[in-house]
Amino acid sequence: MRKYKAVIFDMDGVIIDSERLWQQAEFEVFTSLGVNVTKEYADQTKSMTTKEVTKFWFDKCPWLTESLDTVEQMVIARVITLVETEDCEITGIKDLLRLLKDKGYKIGLATNSPNSIIPKVLEKAALVQFFDTISSAEFEINGKPDPAVYLTTASKLEVSTAECIAIEDSDSGMKAAKNAGMTVVGFTNGNANIHFEFADFQIEHFNDFDIEVIN
Repeated sequence: MRKYKAVIFDMDGVIIDSERLWQQAEFEVFTSLGVNVTKEYADQTKSMTTKEVTKFWFDKCPWLTESLDTVEQMVIARVITLVETEDCEITGIKDLLRLLKDKGYKIGLATNSPNSIIPKVLEKAALVQFFDTISSAEFEINGKPDPAVYLTTASKLEVSTAECIAIEDSDSGMKAAKNAGMTVVGFTNGNANIHFEFADFQIEHFNDFDIEVIN
C-alpha cells in the first residue's frame, strides 16, 4: 500500500517561471500611479496575494486616481498578457504530471495567484488535462502561509492531508503545506544554493522527483 494518493502543486515558480512577470507587471502598474517601487520592498511582496501586494504599495504611497480593486485588476491583466506572450513553462513539469497521472495519483493545484490567471497559465502550458482540481487563495480569508488553500485542495480531491505531497518553491508556501499536515517537497529550479526550512525533501529539477522513493 502506498502512503500518498495525491500531489498538489504550487503554480508560480513551480508550474511556470513567473516571478519576473509579476515583478514586471507590478513595477509597471504601481510606478504609473506614482509609487517608488524599490527592490527592498518588492522582495517583501513576493509571497503575497495580489490583493495584499496592492494594499502594501498603497500604504507606502497612497494614490488618488484608482480604487484598490481596480489597481489589483490592472496588475492581473498585465500578468495575463505577459503569460500569454512569454515562454515561461518550467522544464520537465509536463513529463512529471503525465507520469503521476499514469500512476494513478490525483493532482491538484494550490496557489496564491488570482483565480482568473490559473486557466490562462494551464492553457498556455497545455496542462489543463492533468489537474483534477485547482484552488486559489483568492477565495480564502488568508493566503499562504496560511494552510487554508491546501486544506481546501485536499478536501476537493477527497484525500486526507497526510496522503498529500505538496511541491513548493517558497518558504511561505511550504509553511502553508506543512501546517496543513502534508509532506513538502522544495523545488529549487536548478539553484543548488537554496535550502528550505520547511521542506521534507528537496529537488533541483523535476526529473529528480521520484514519488516511489518518497512512498
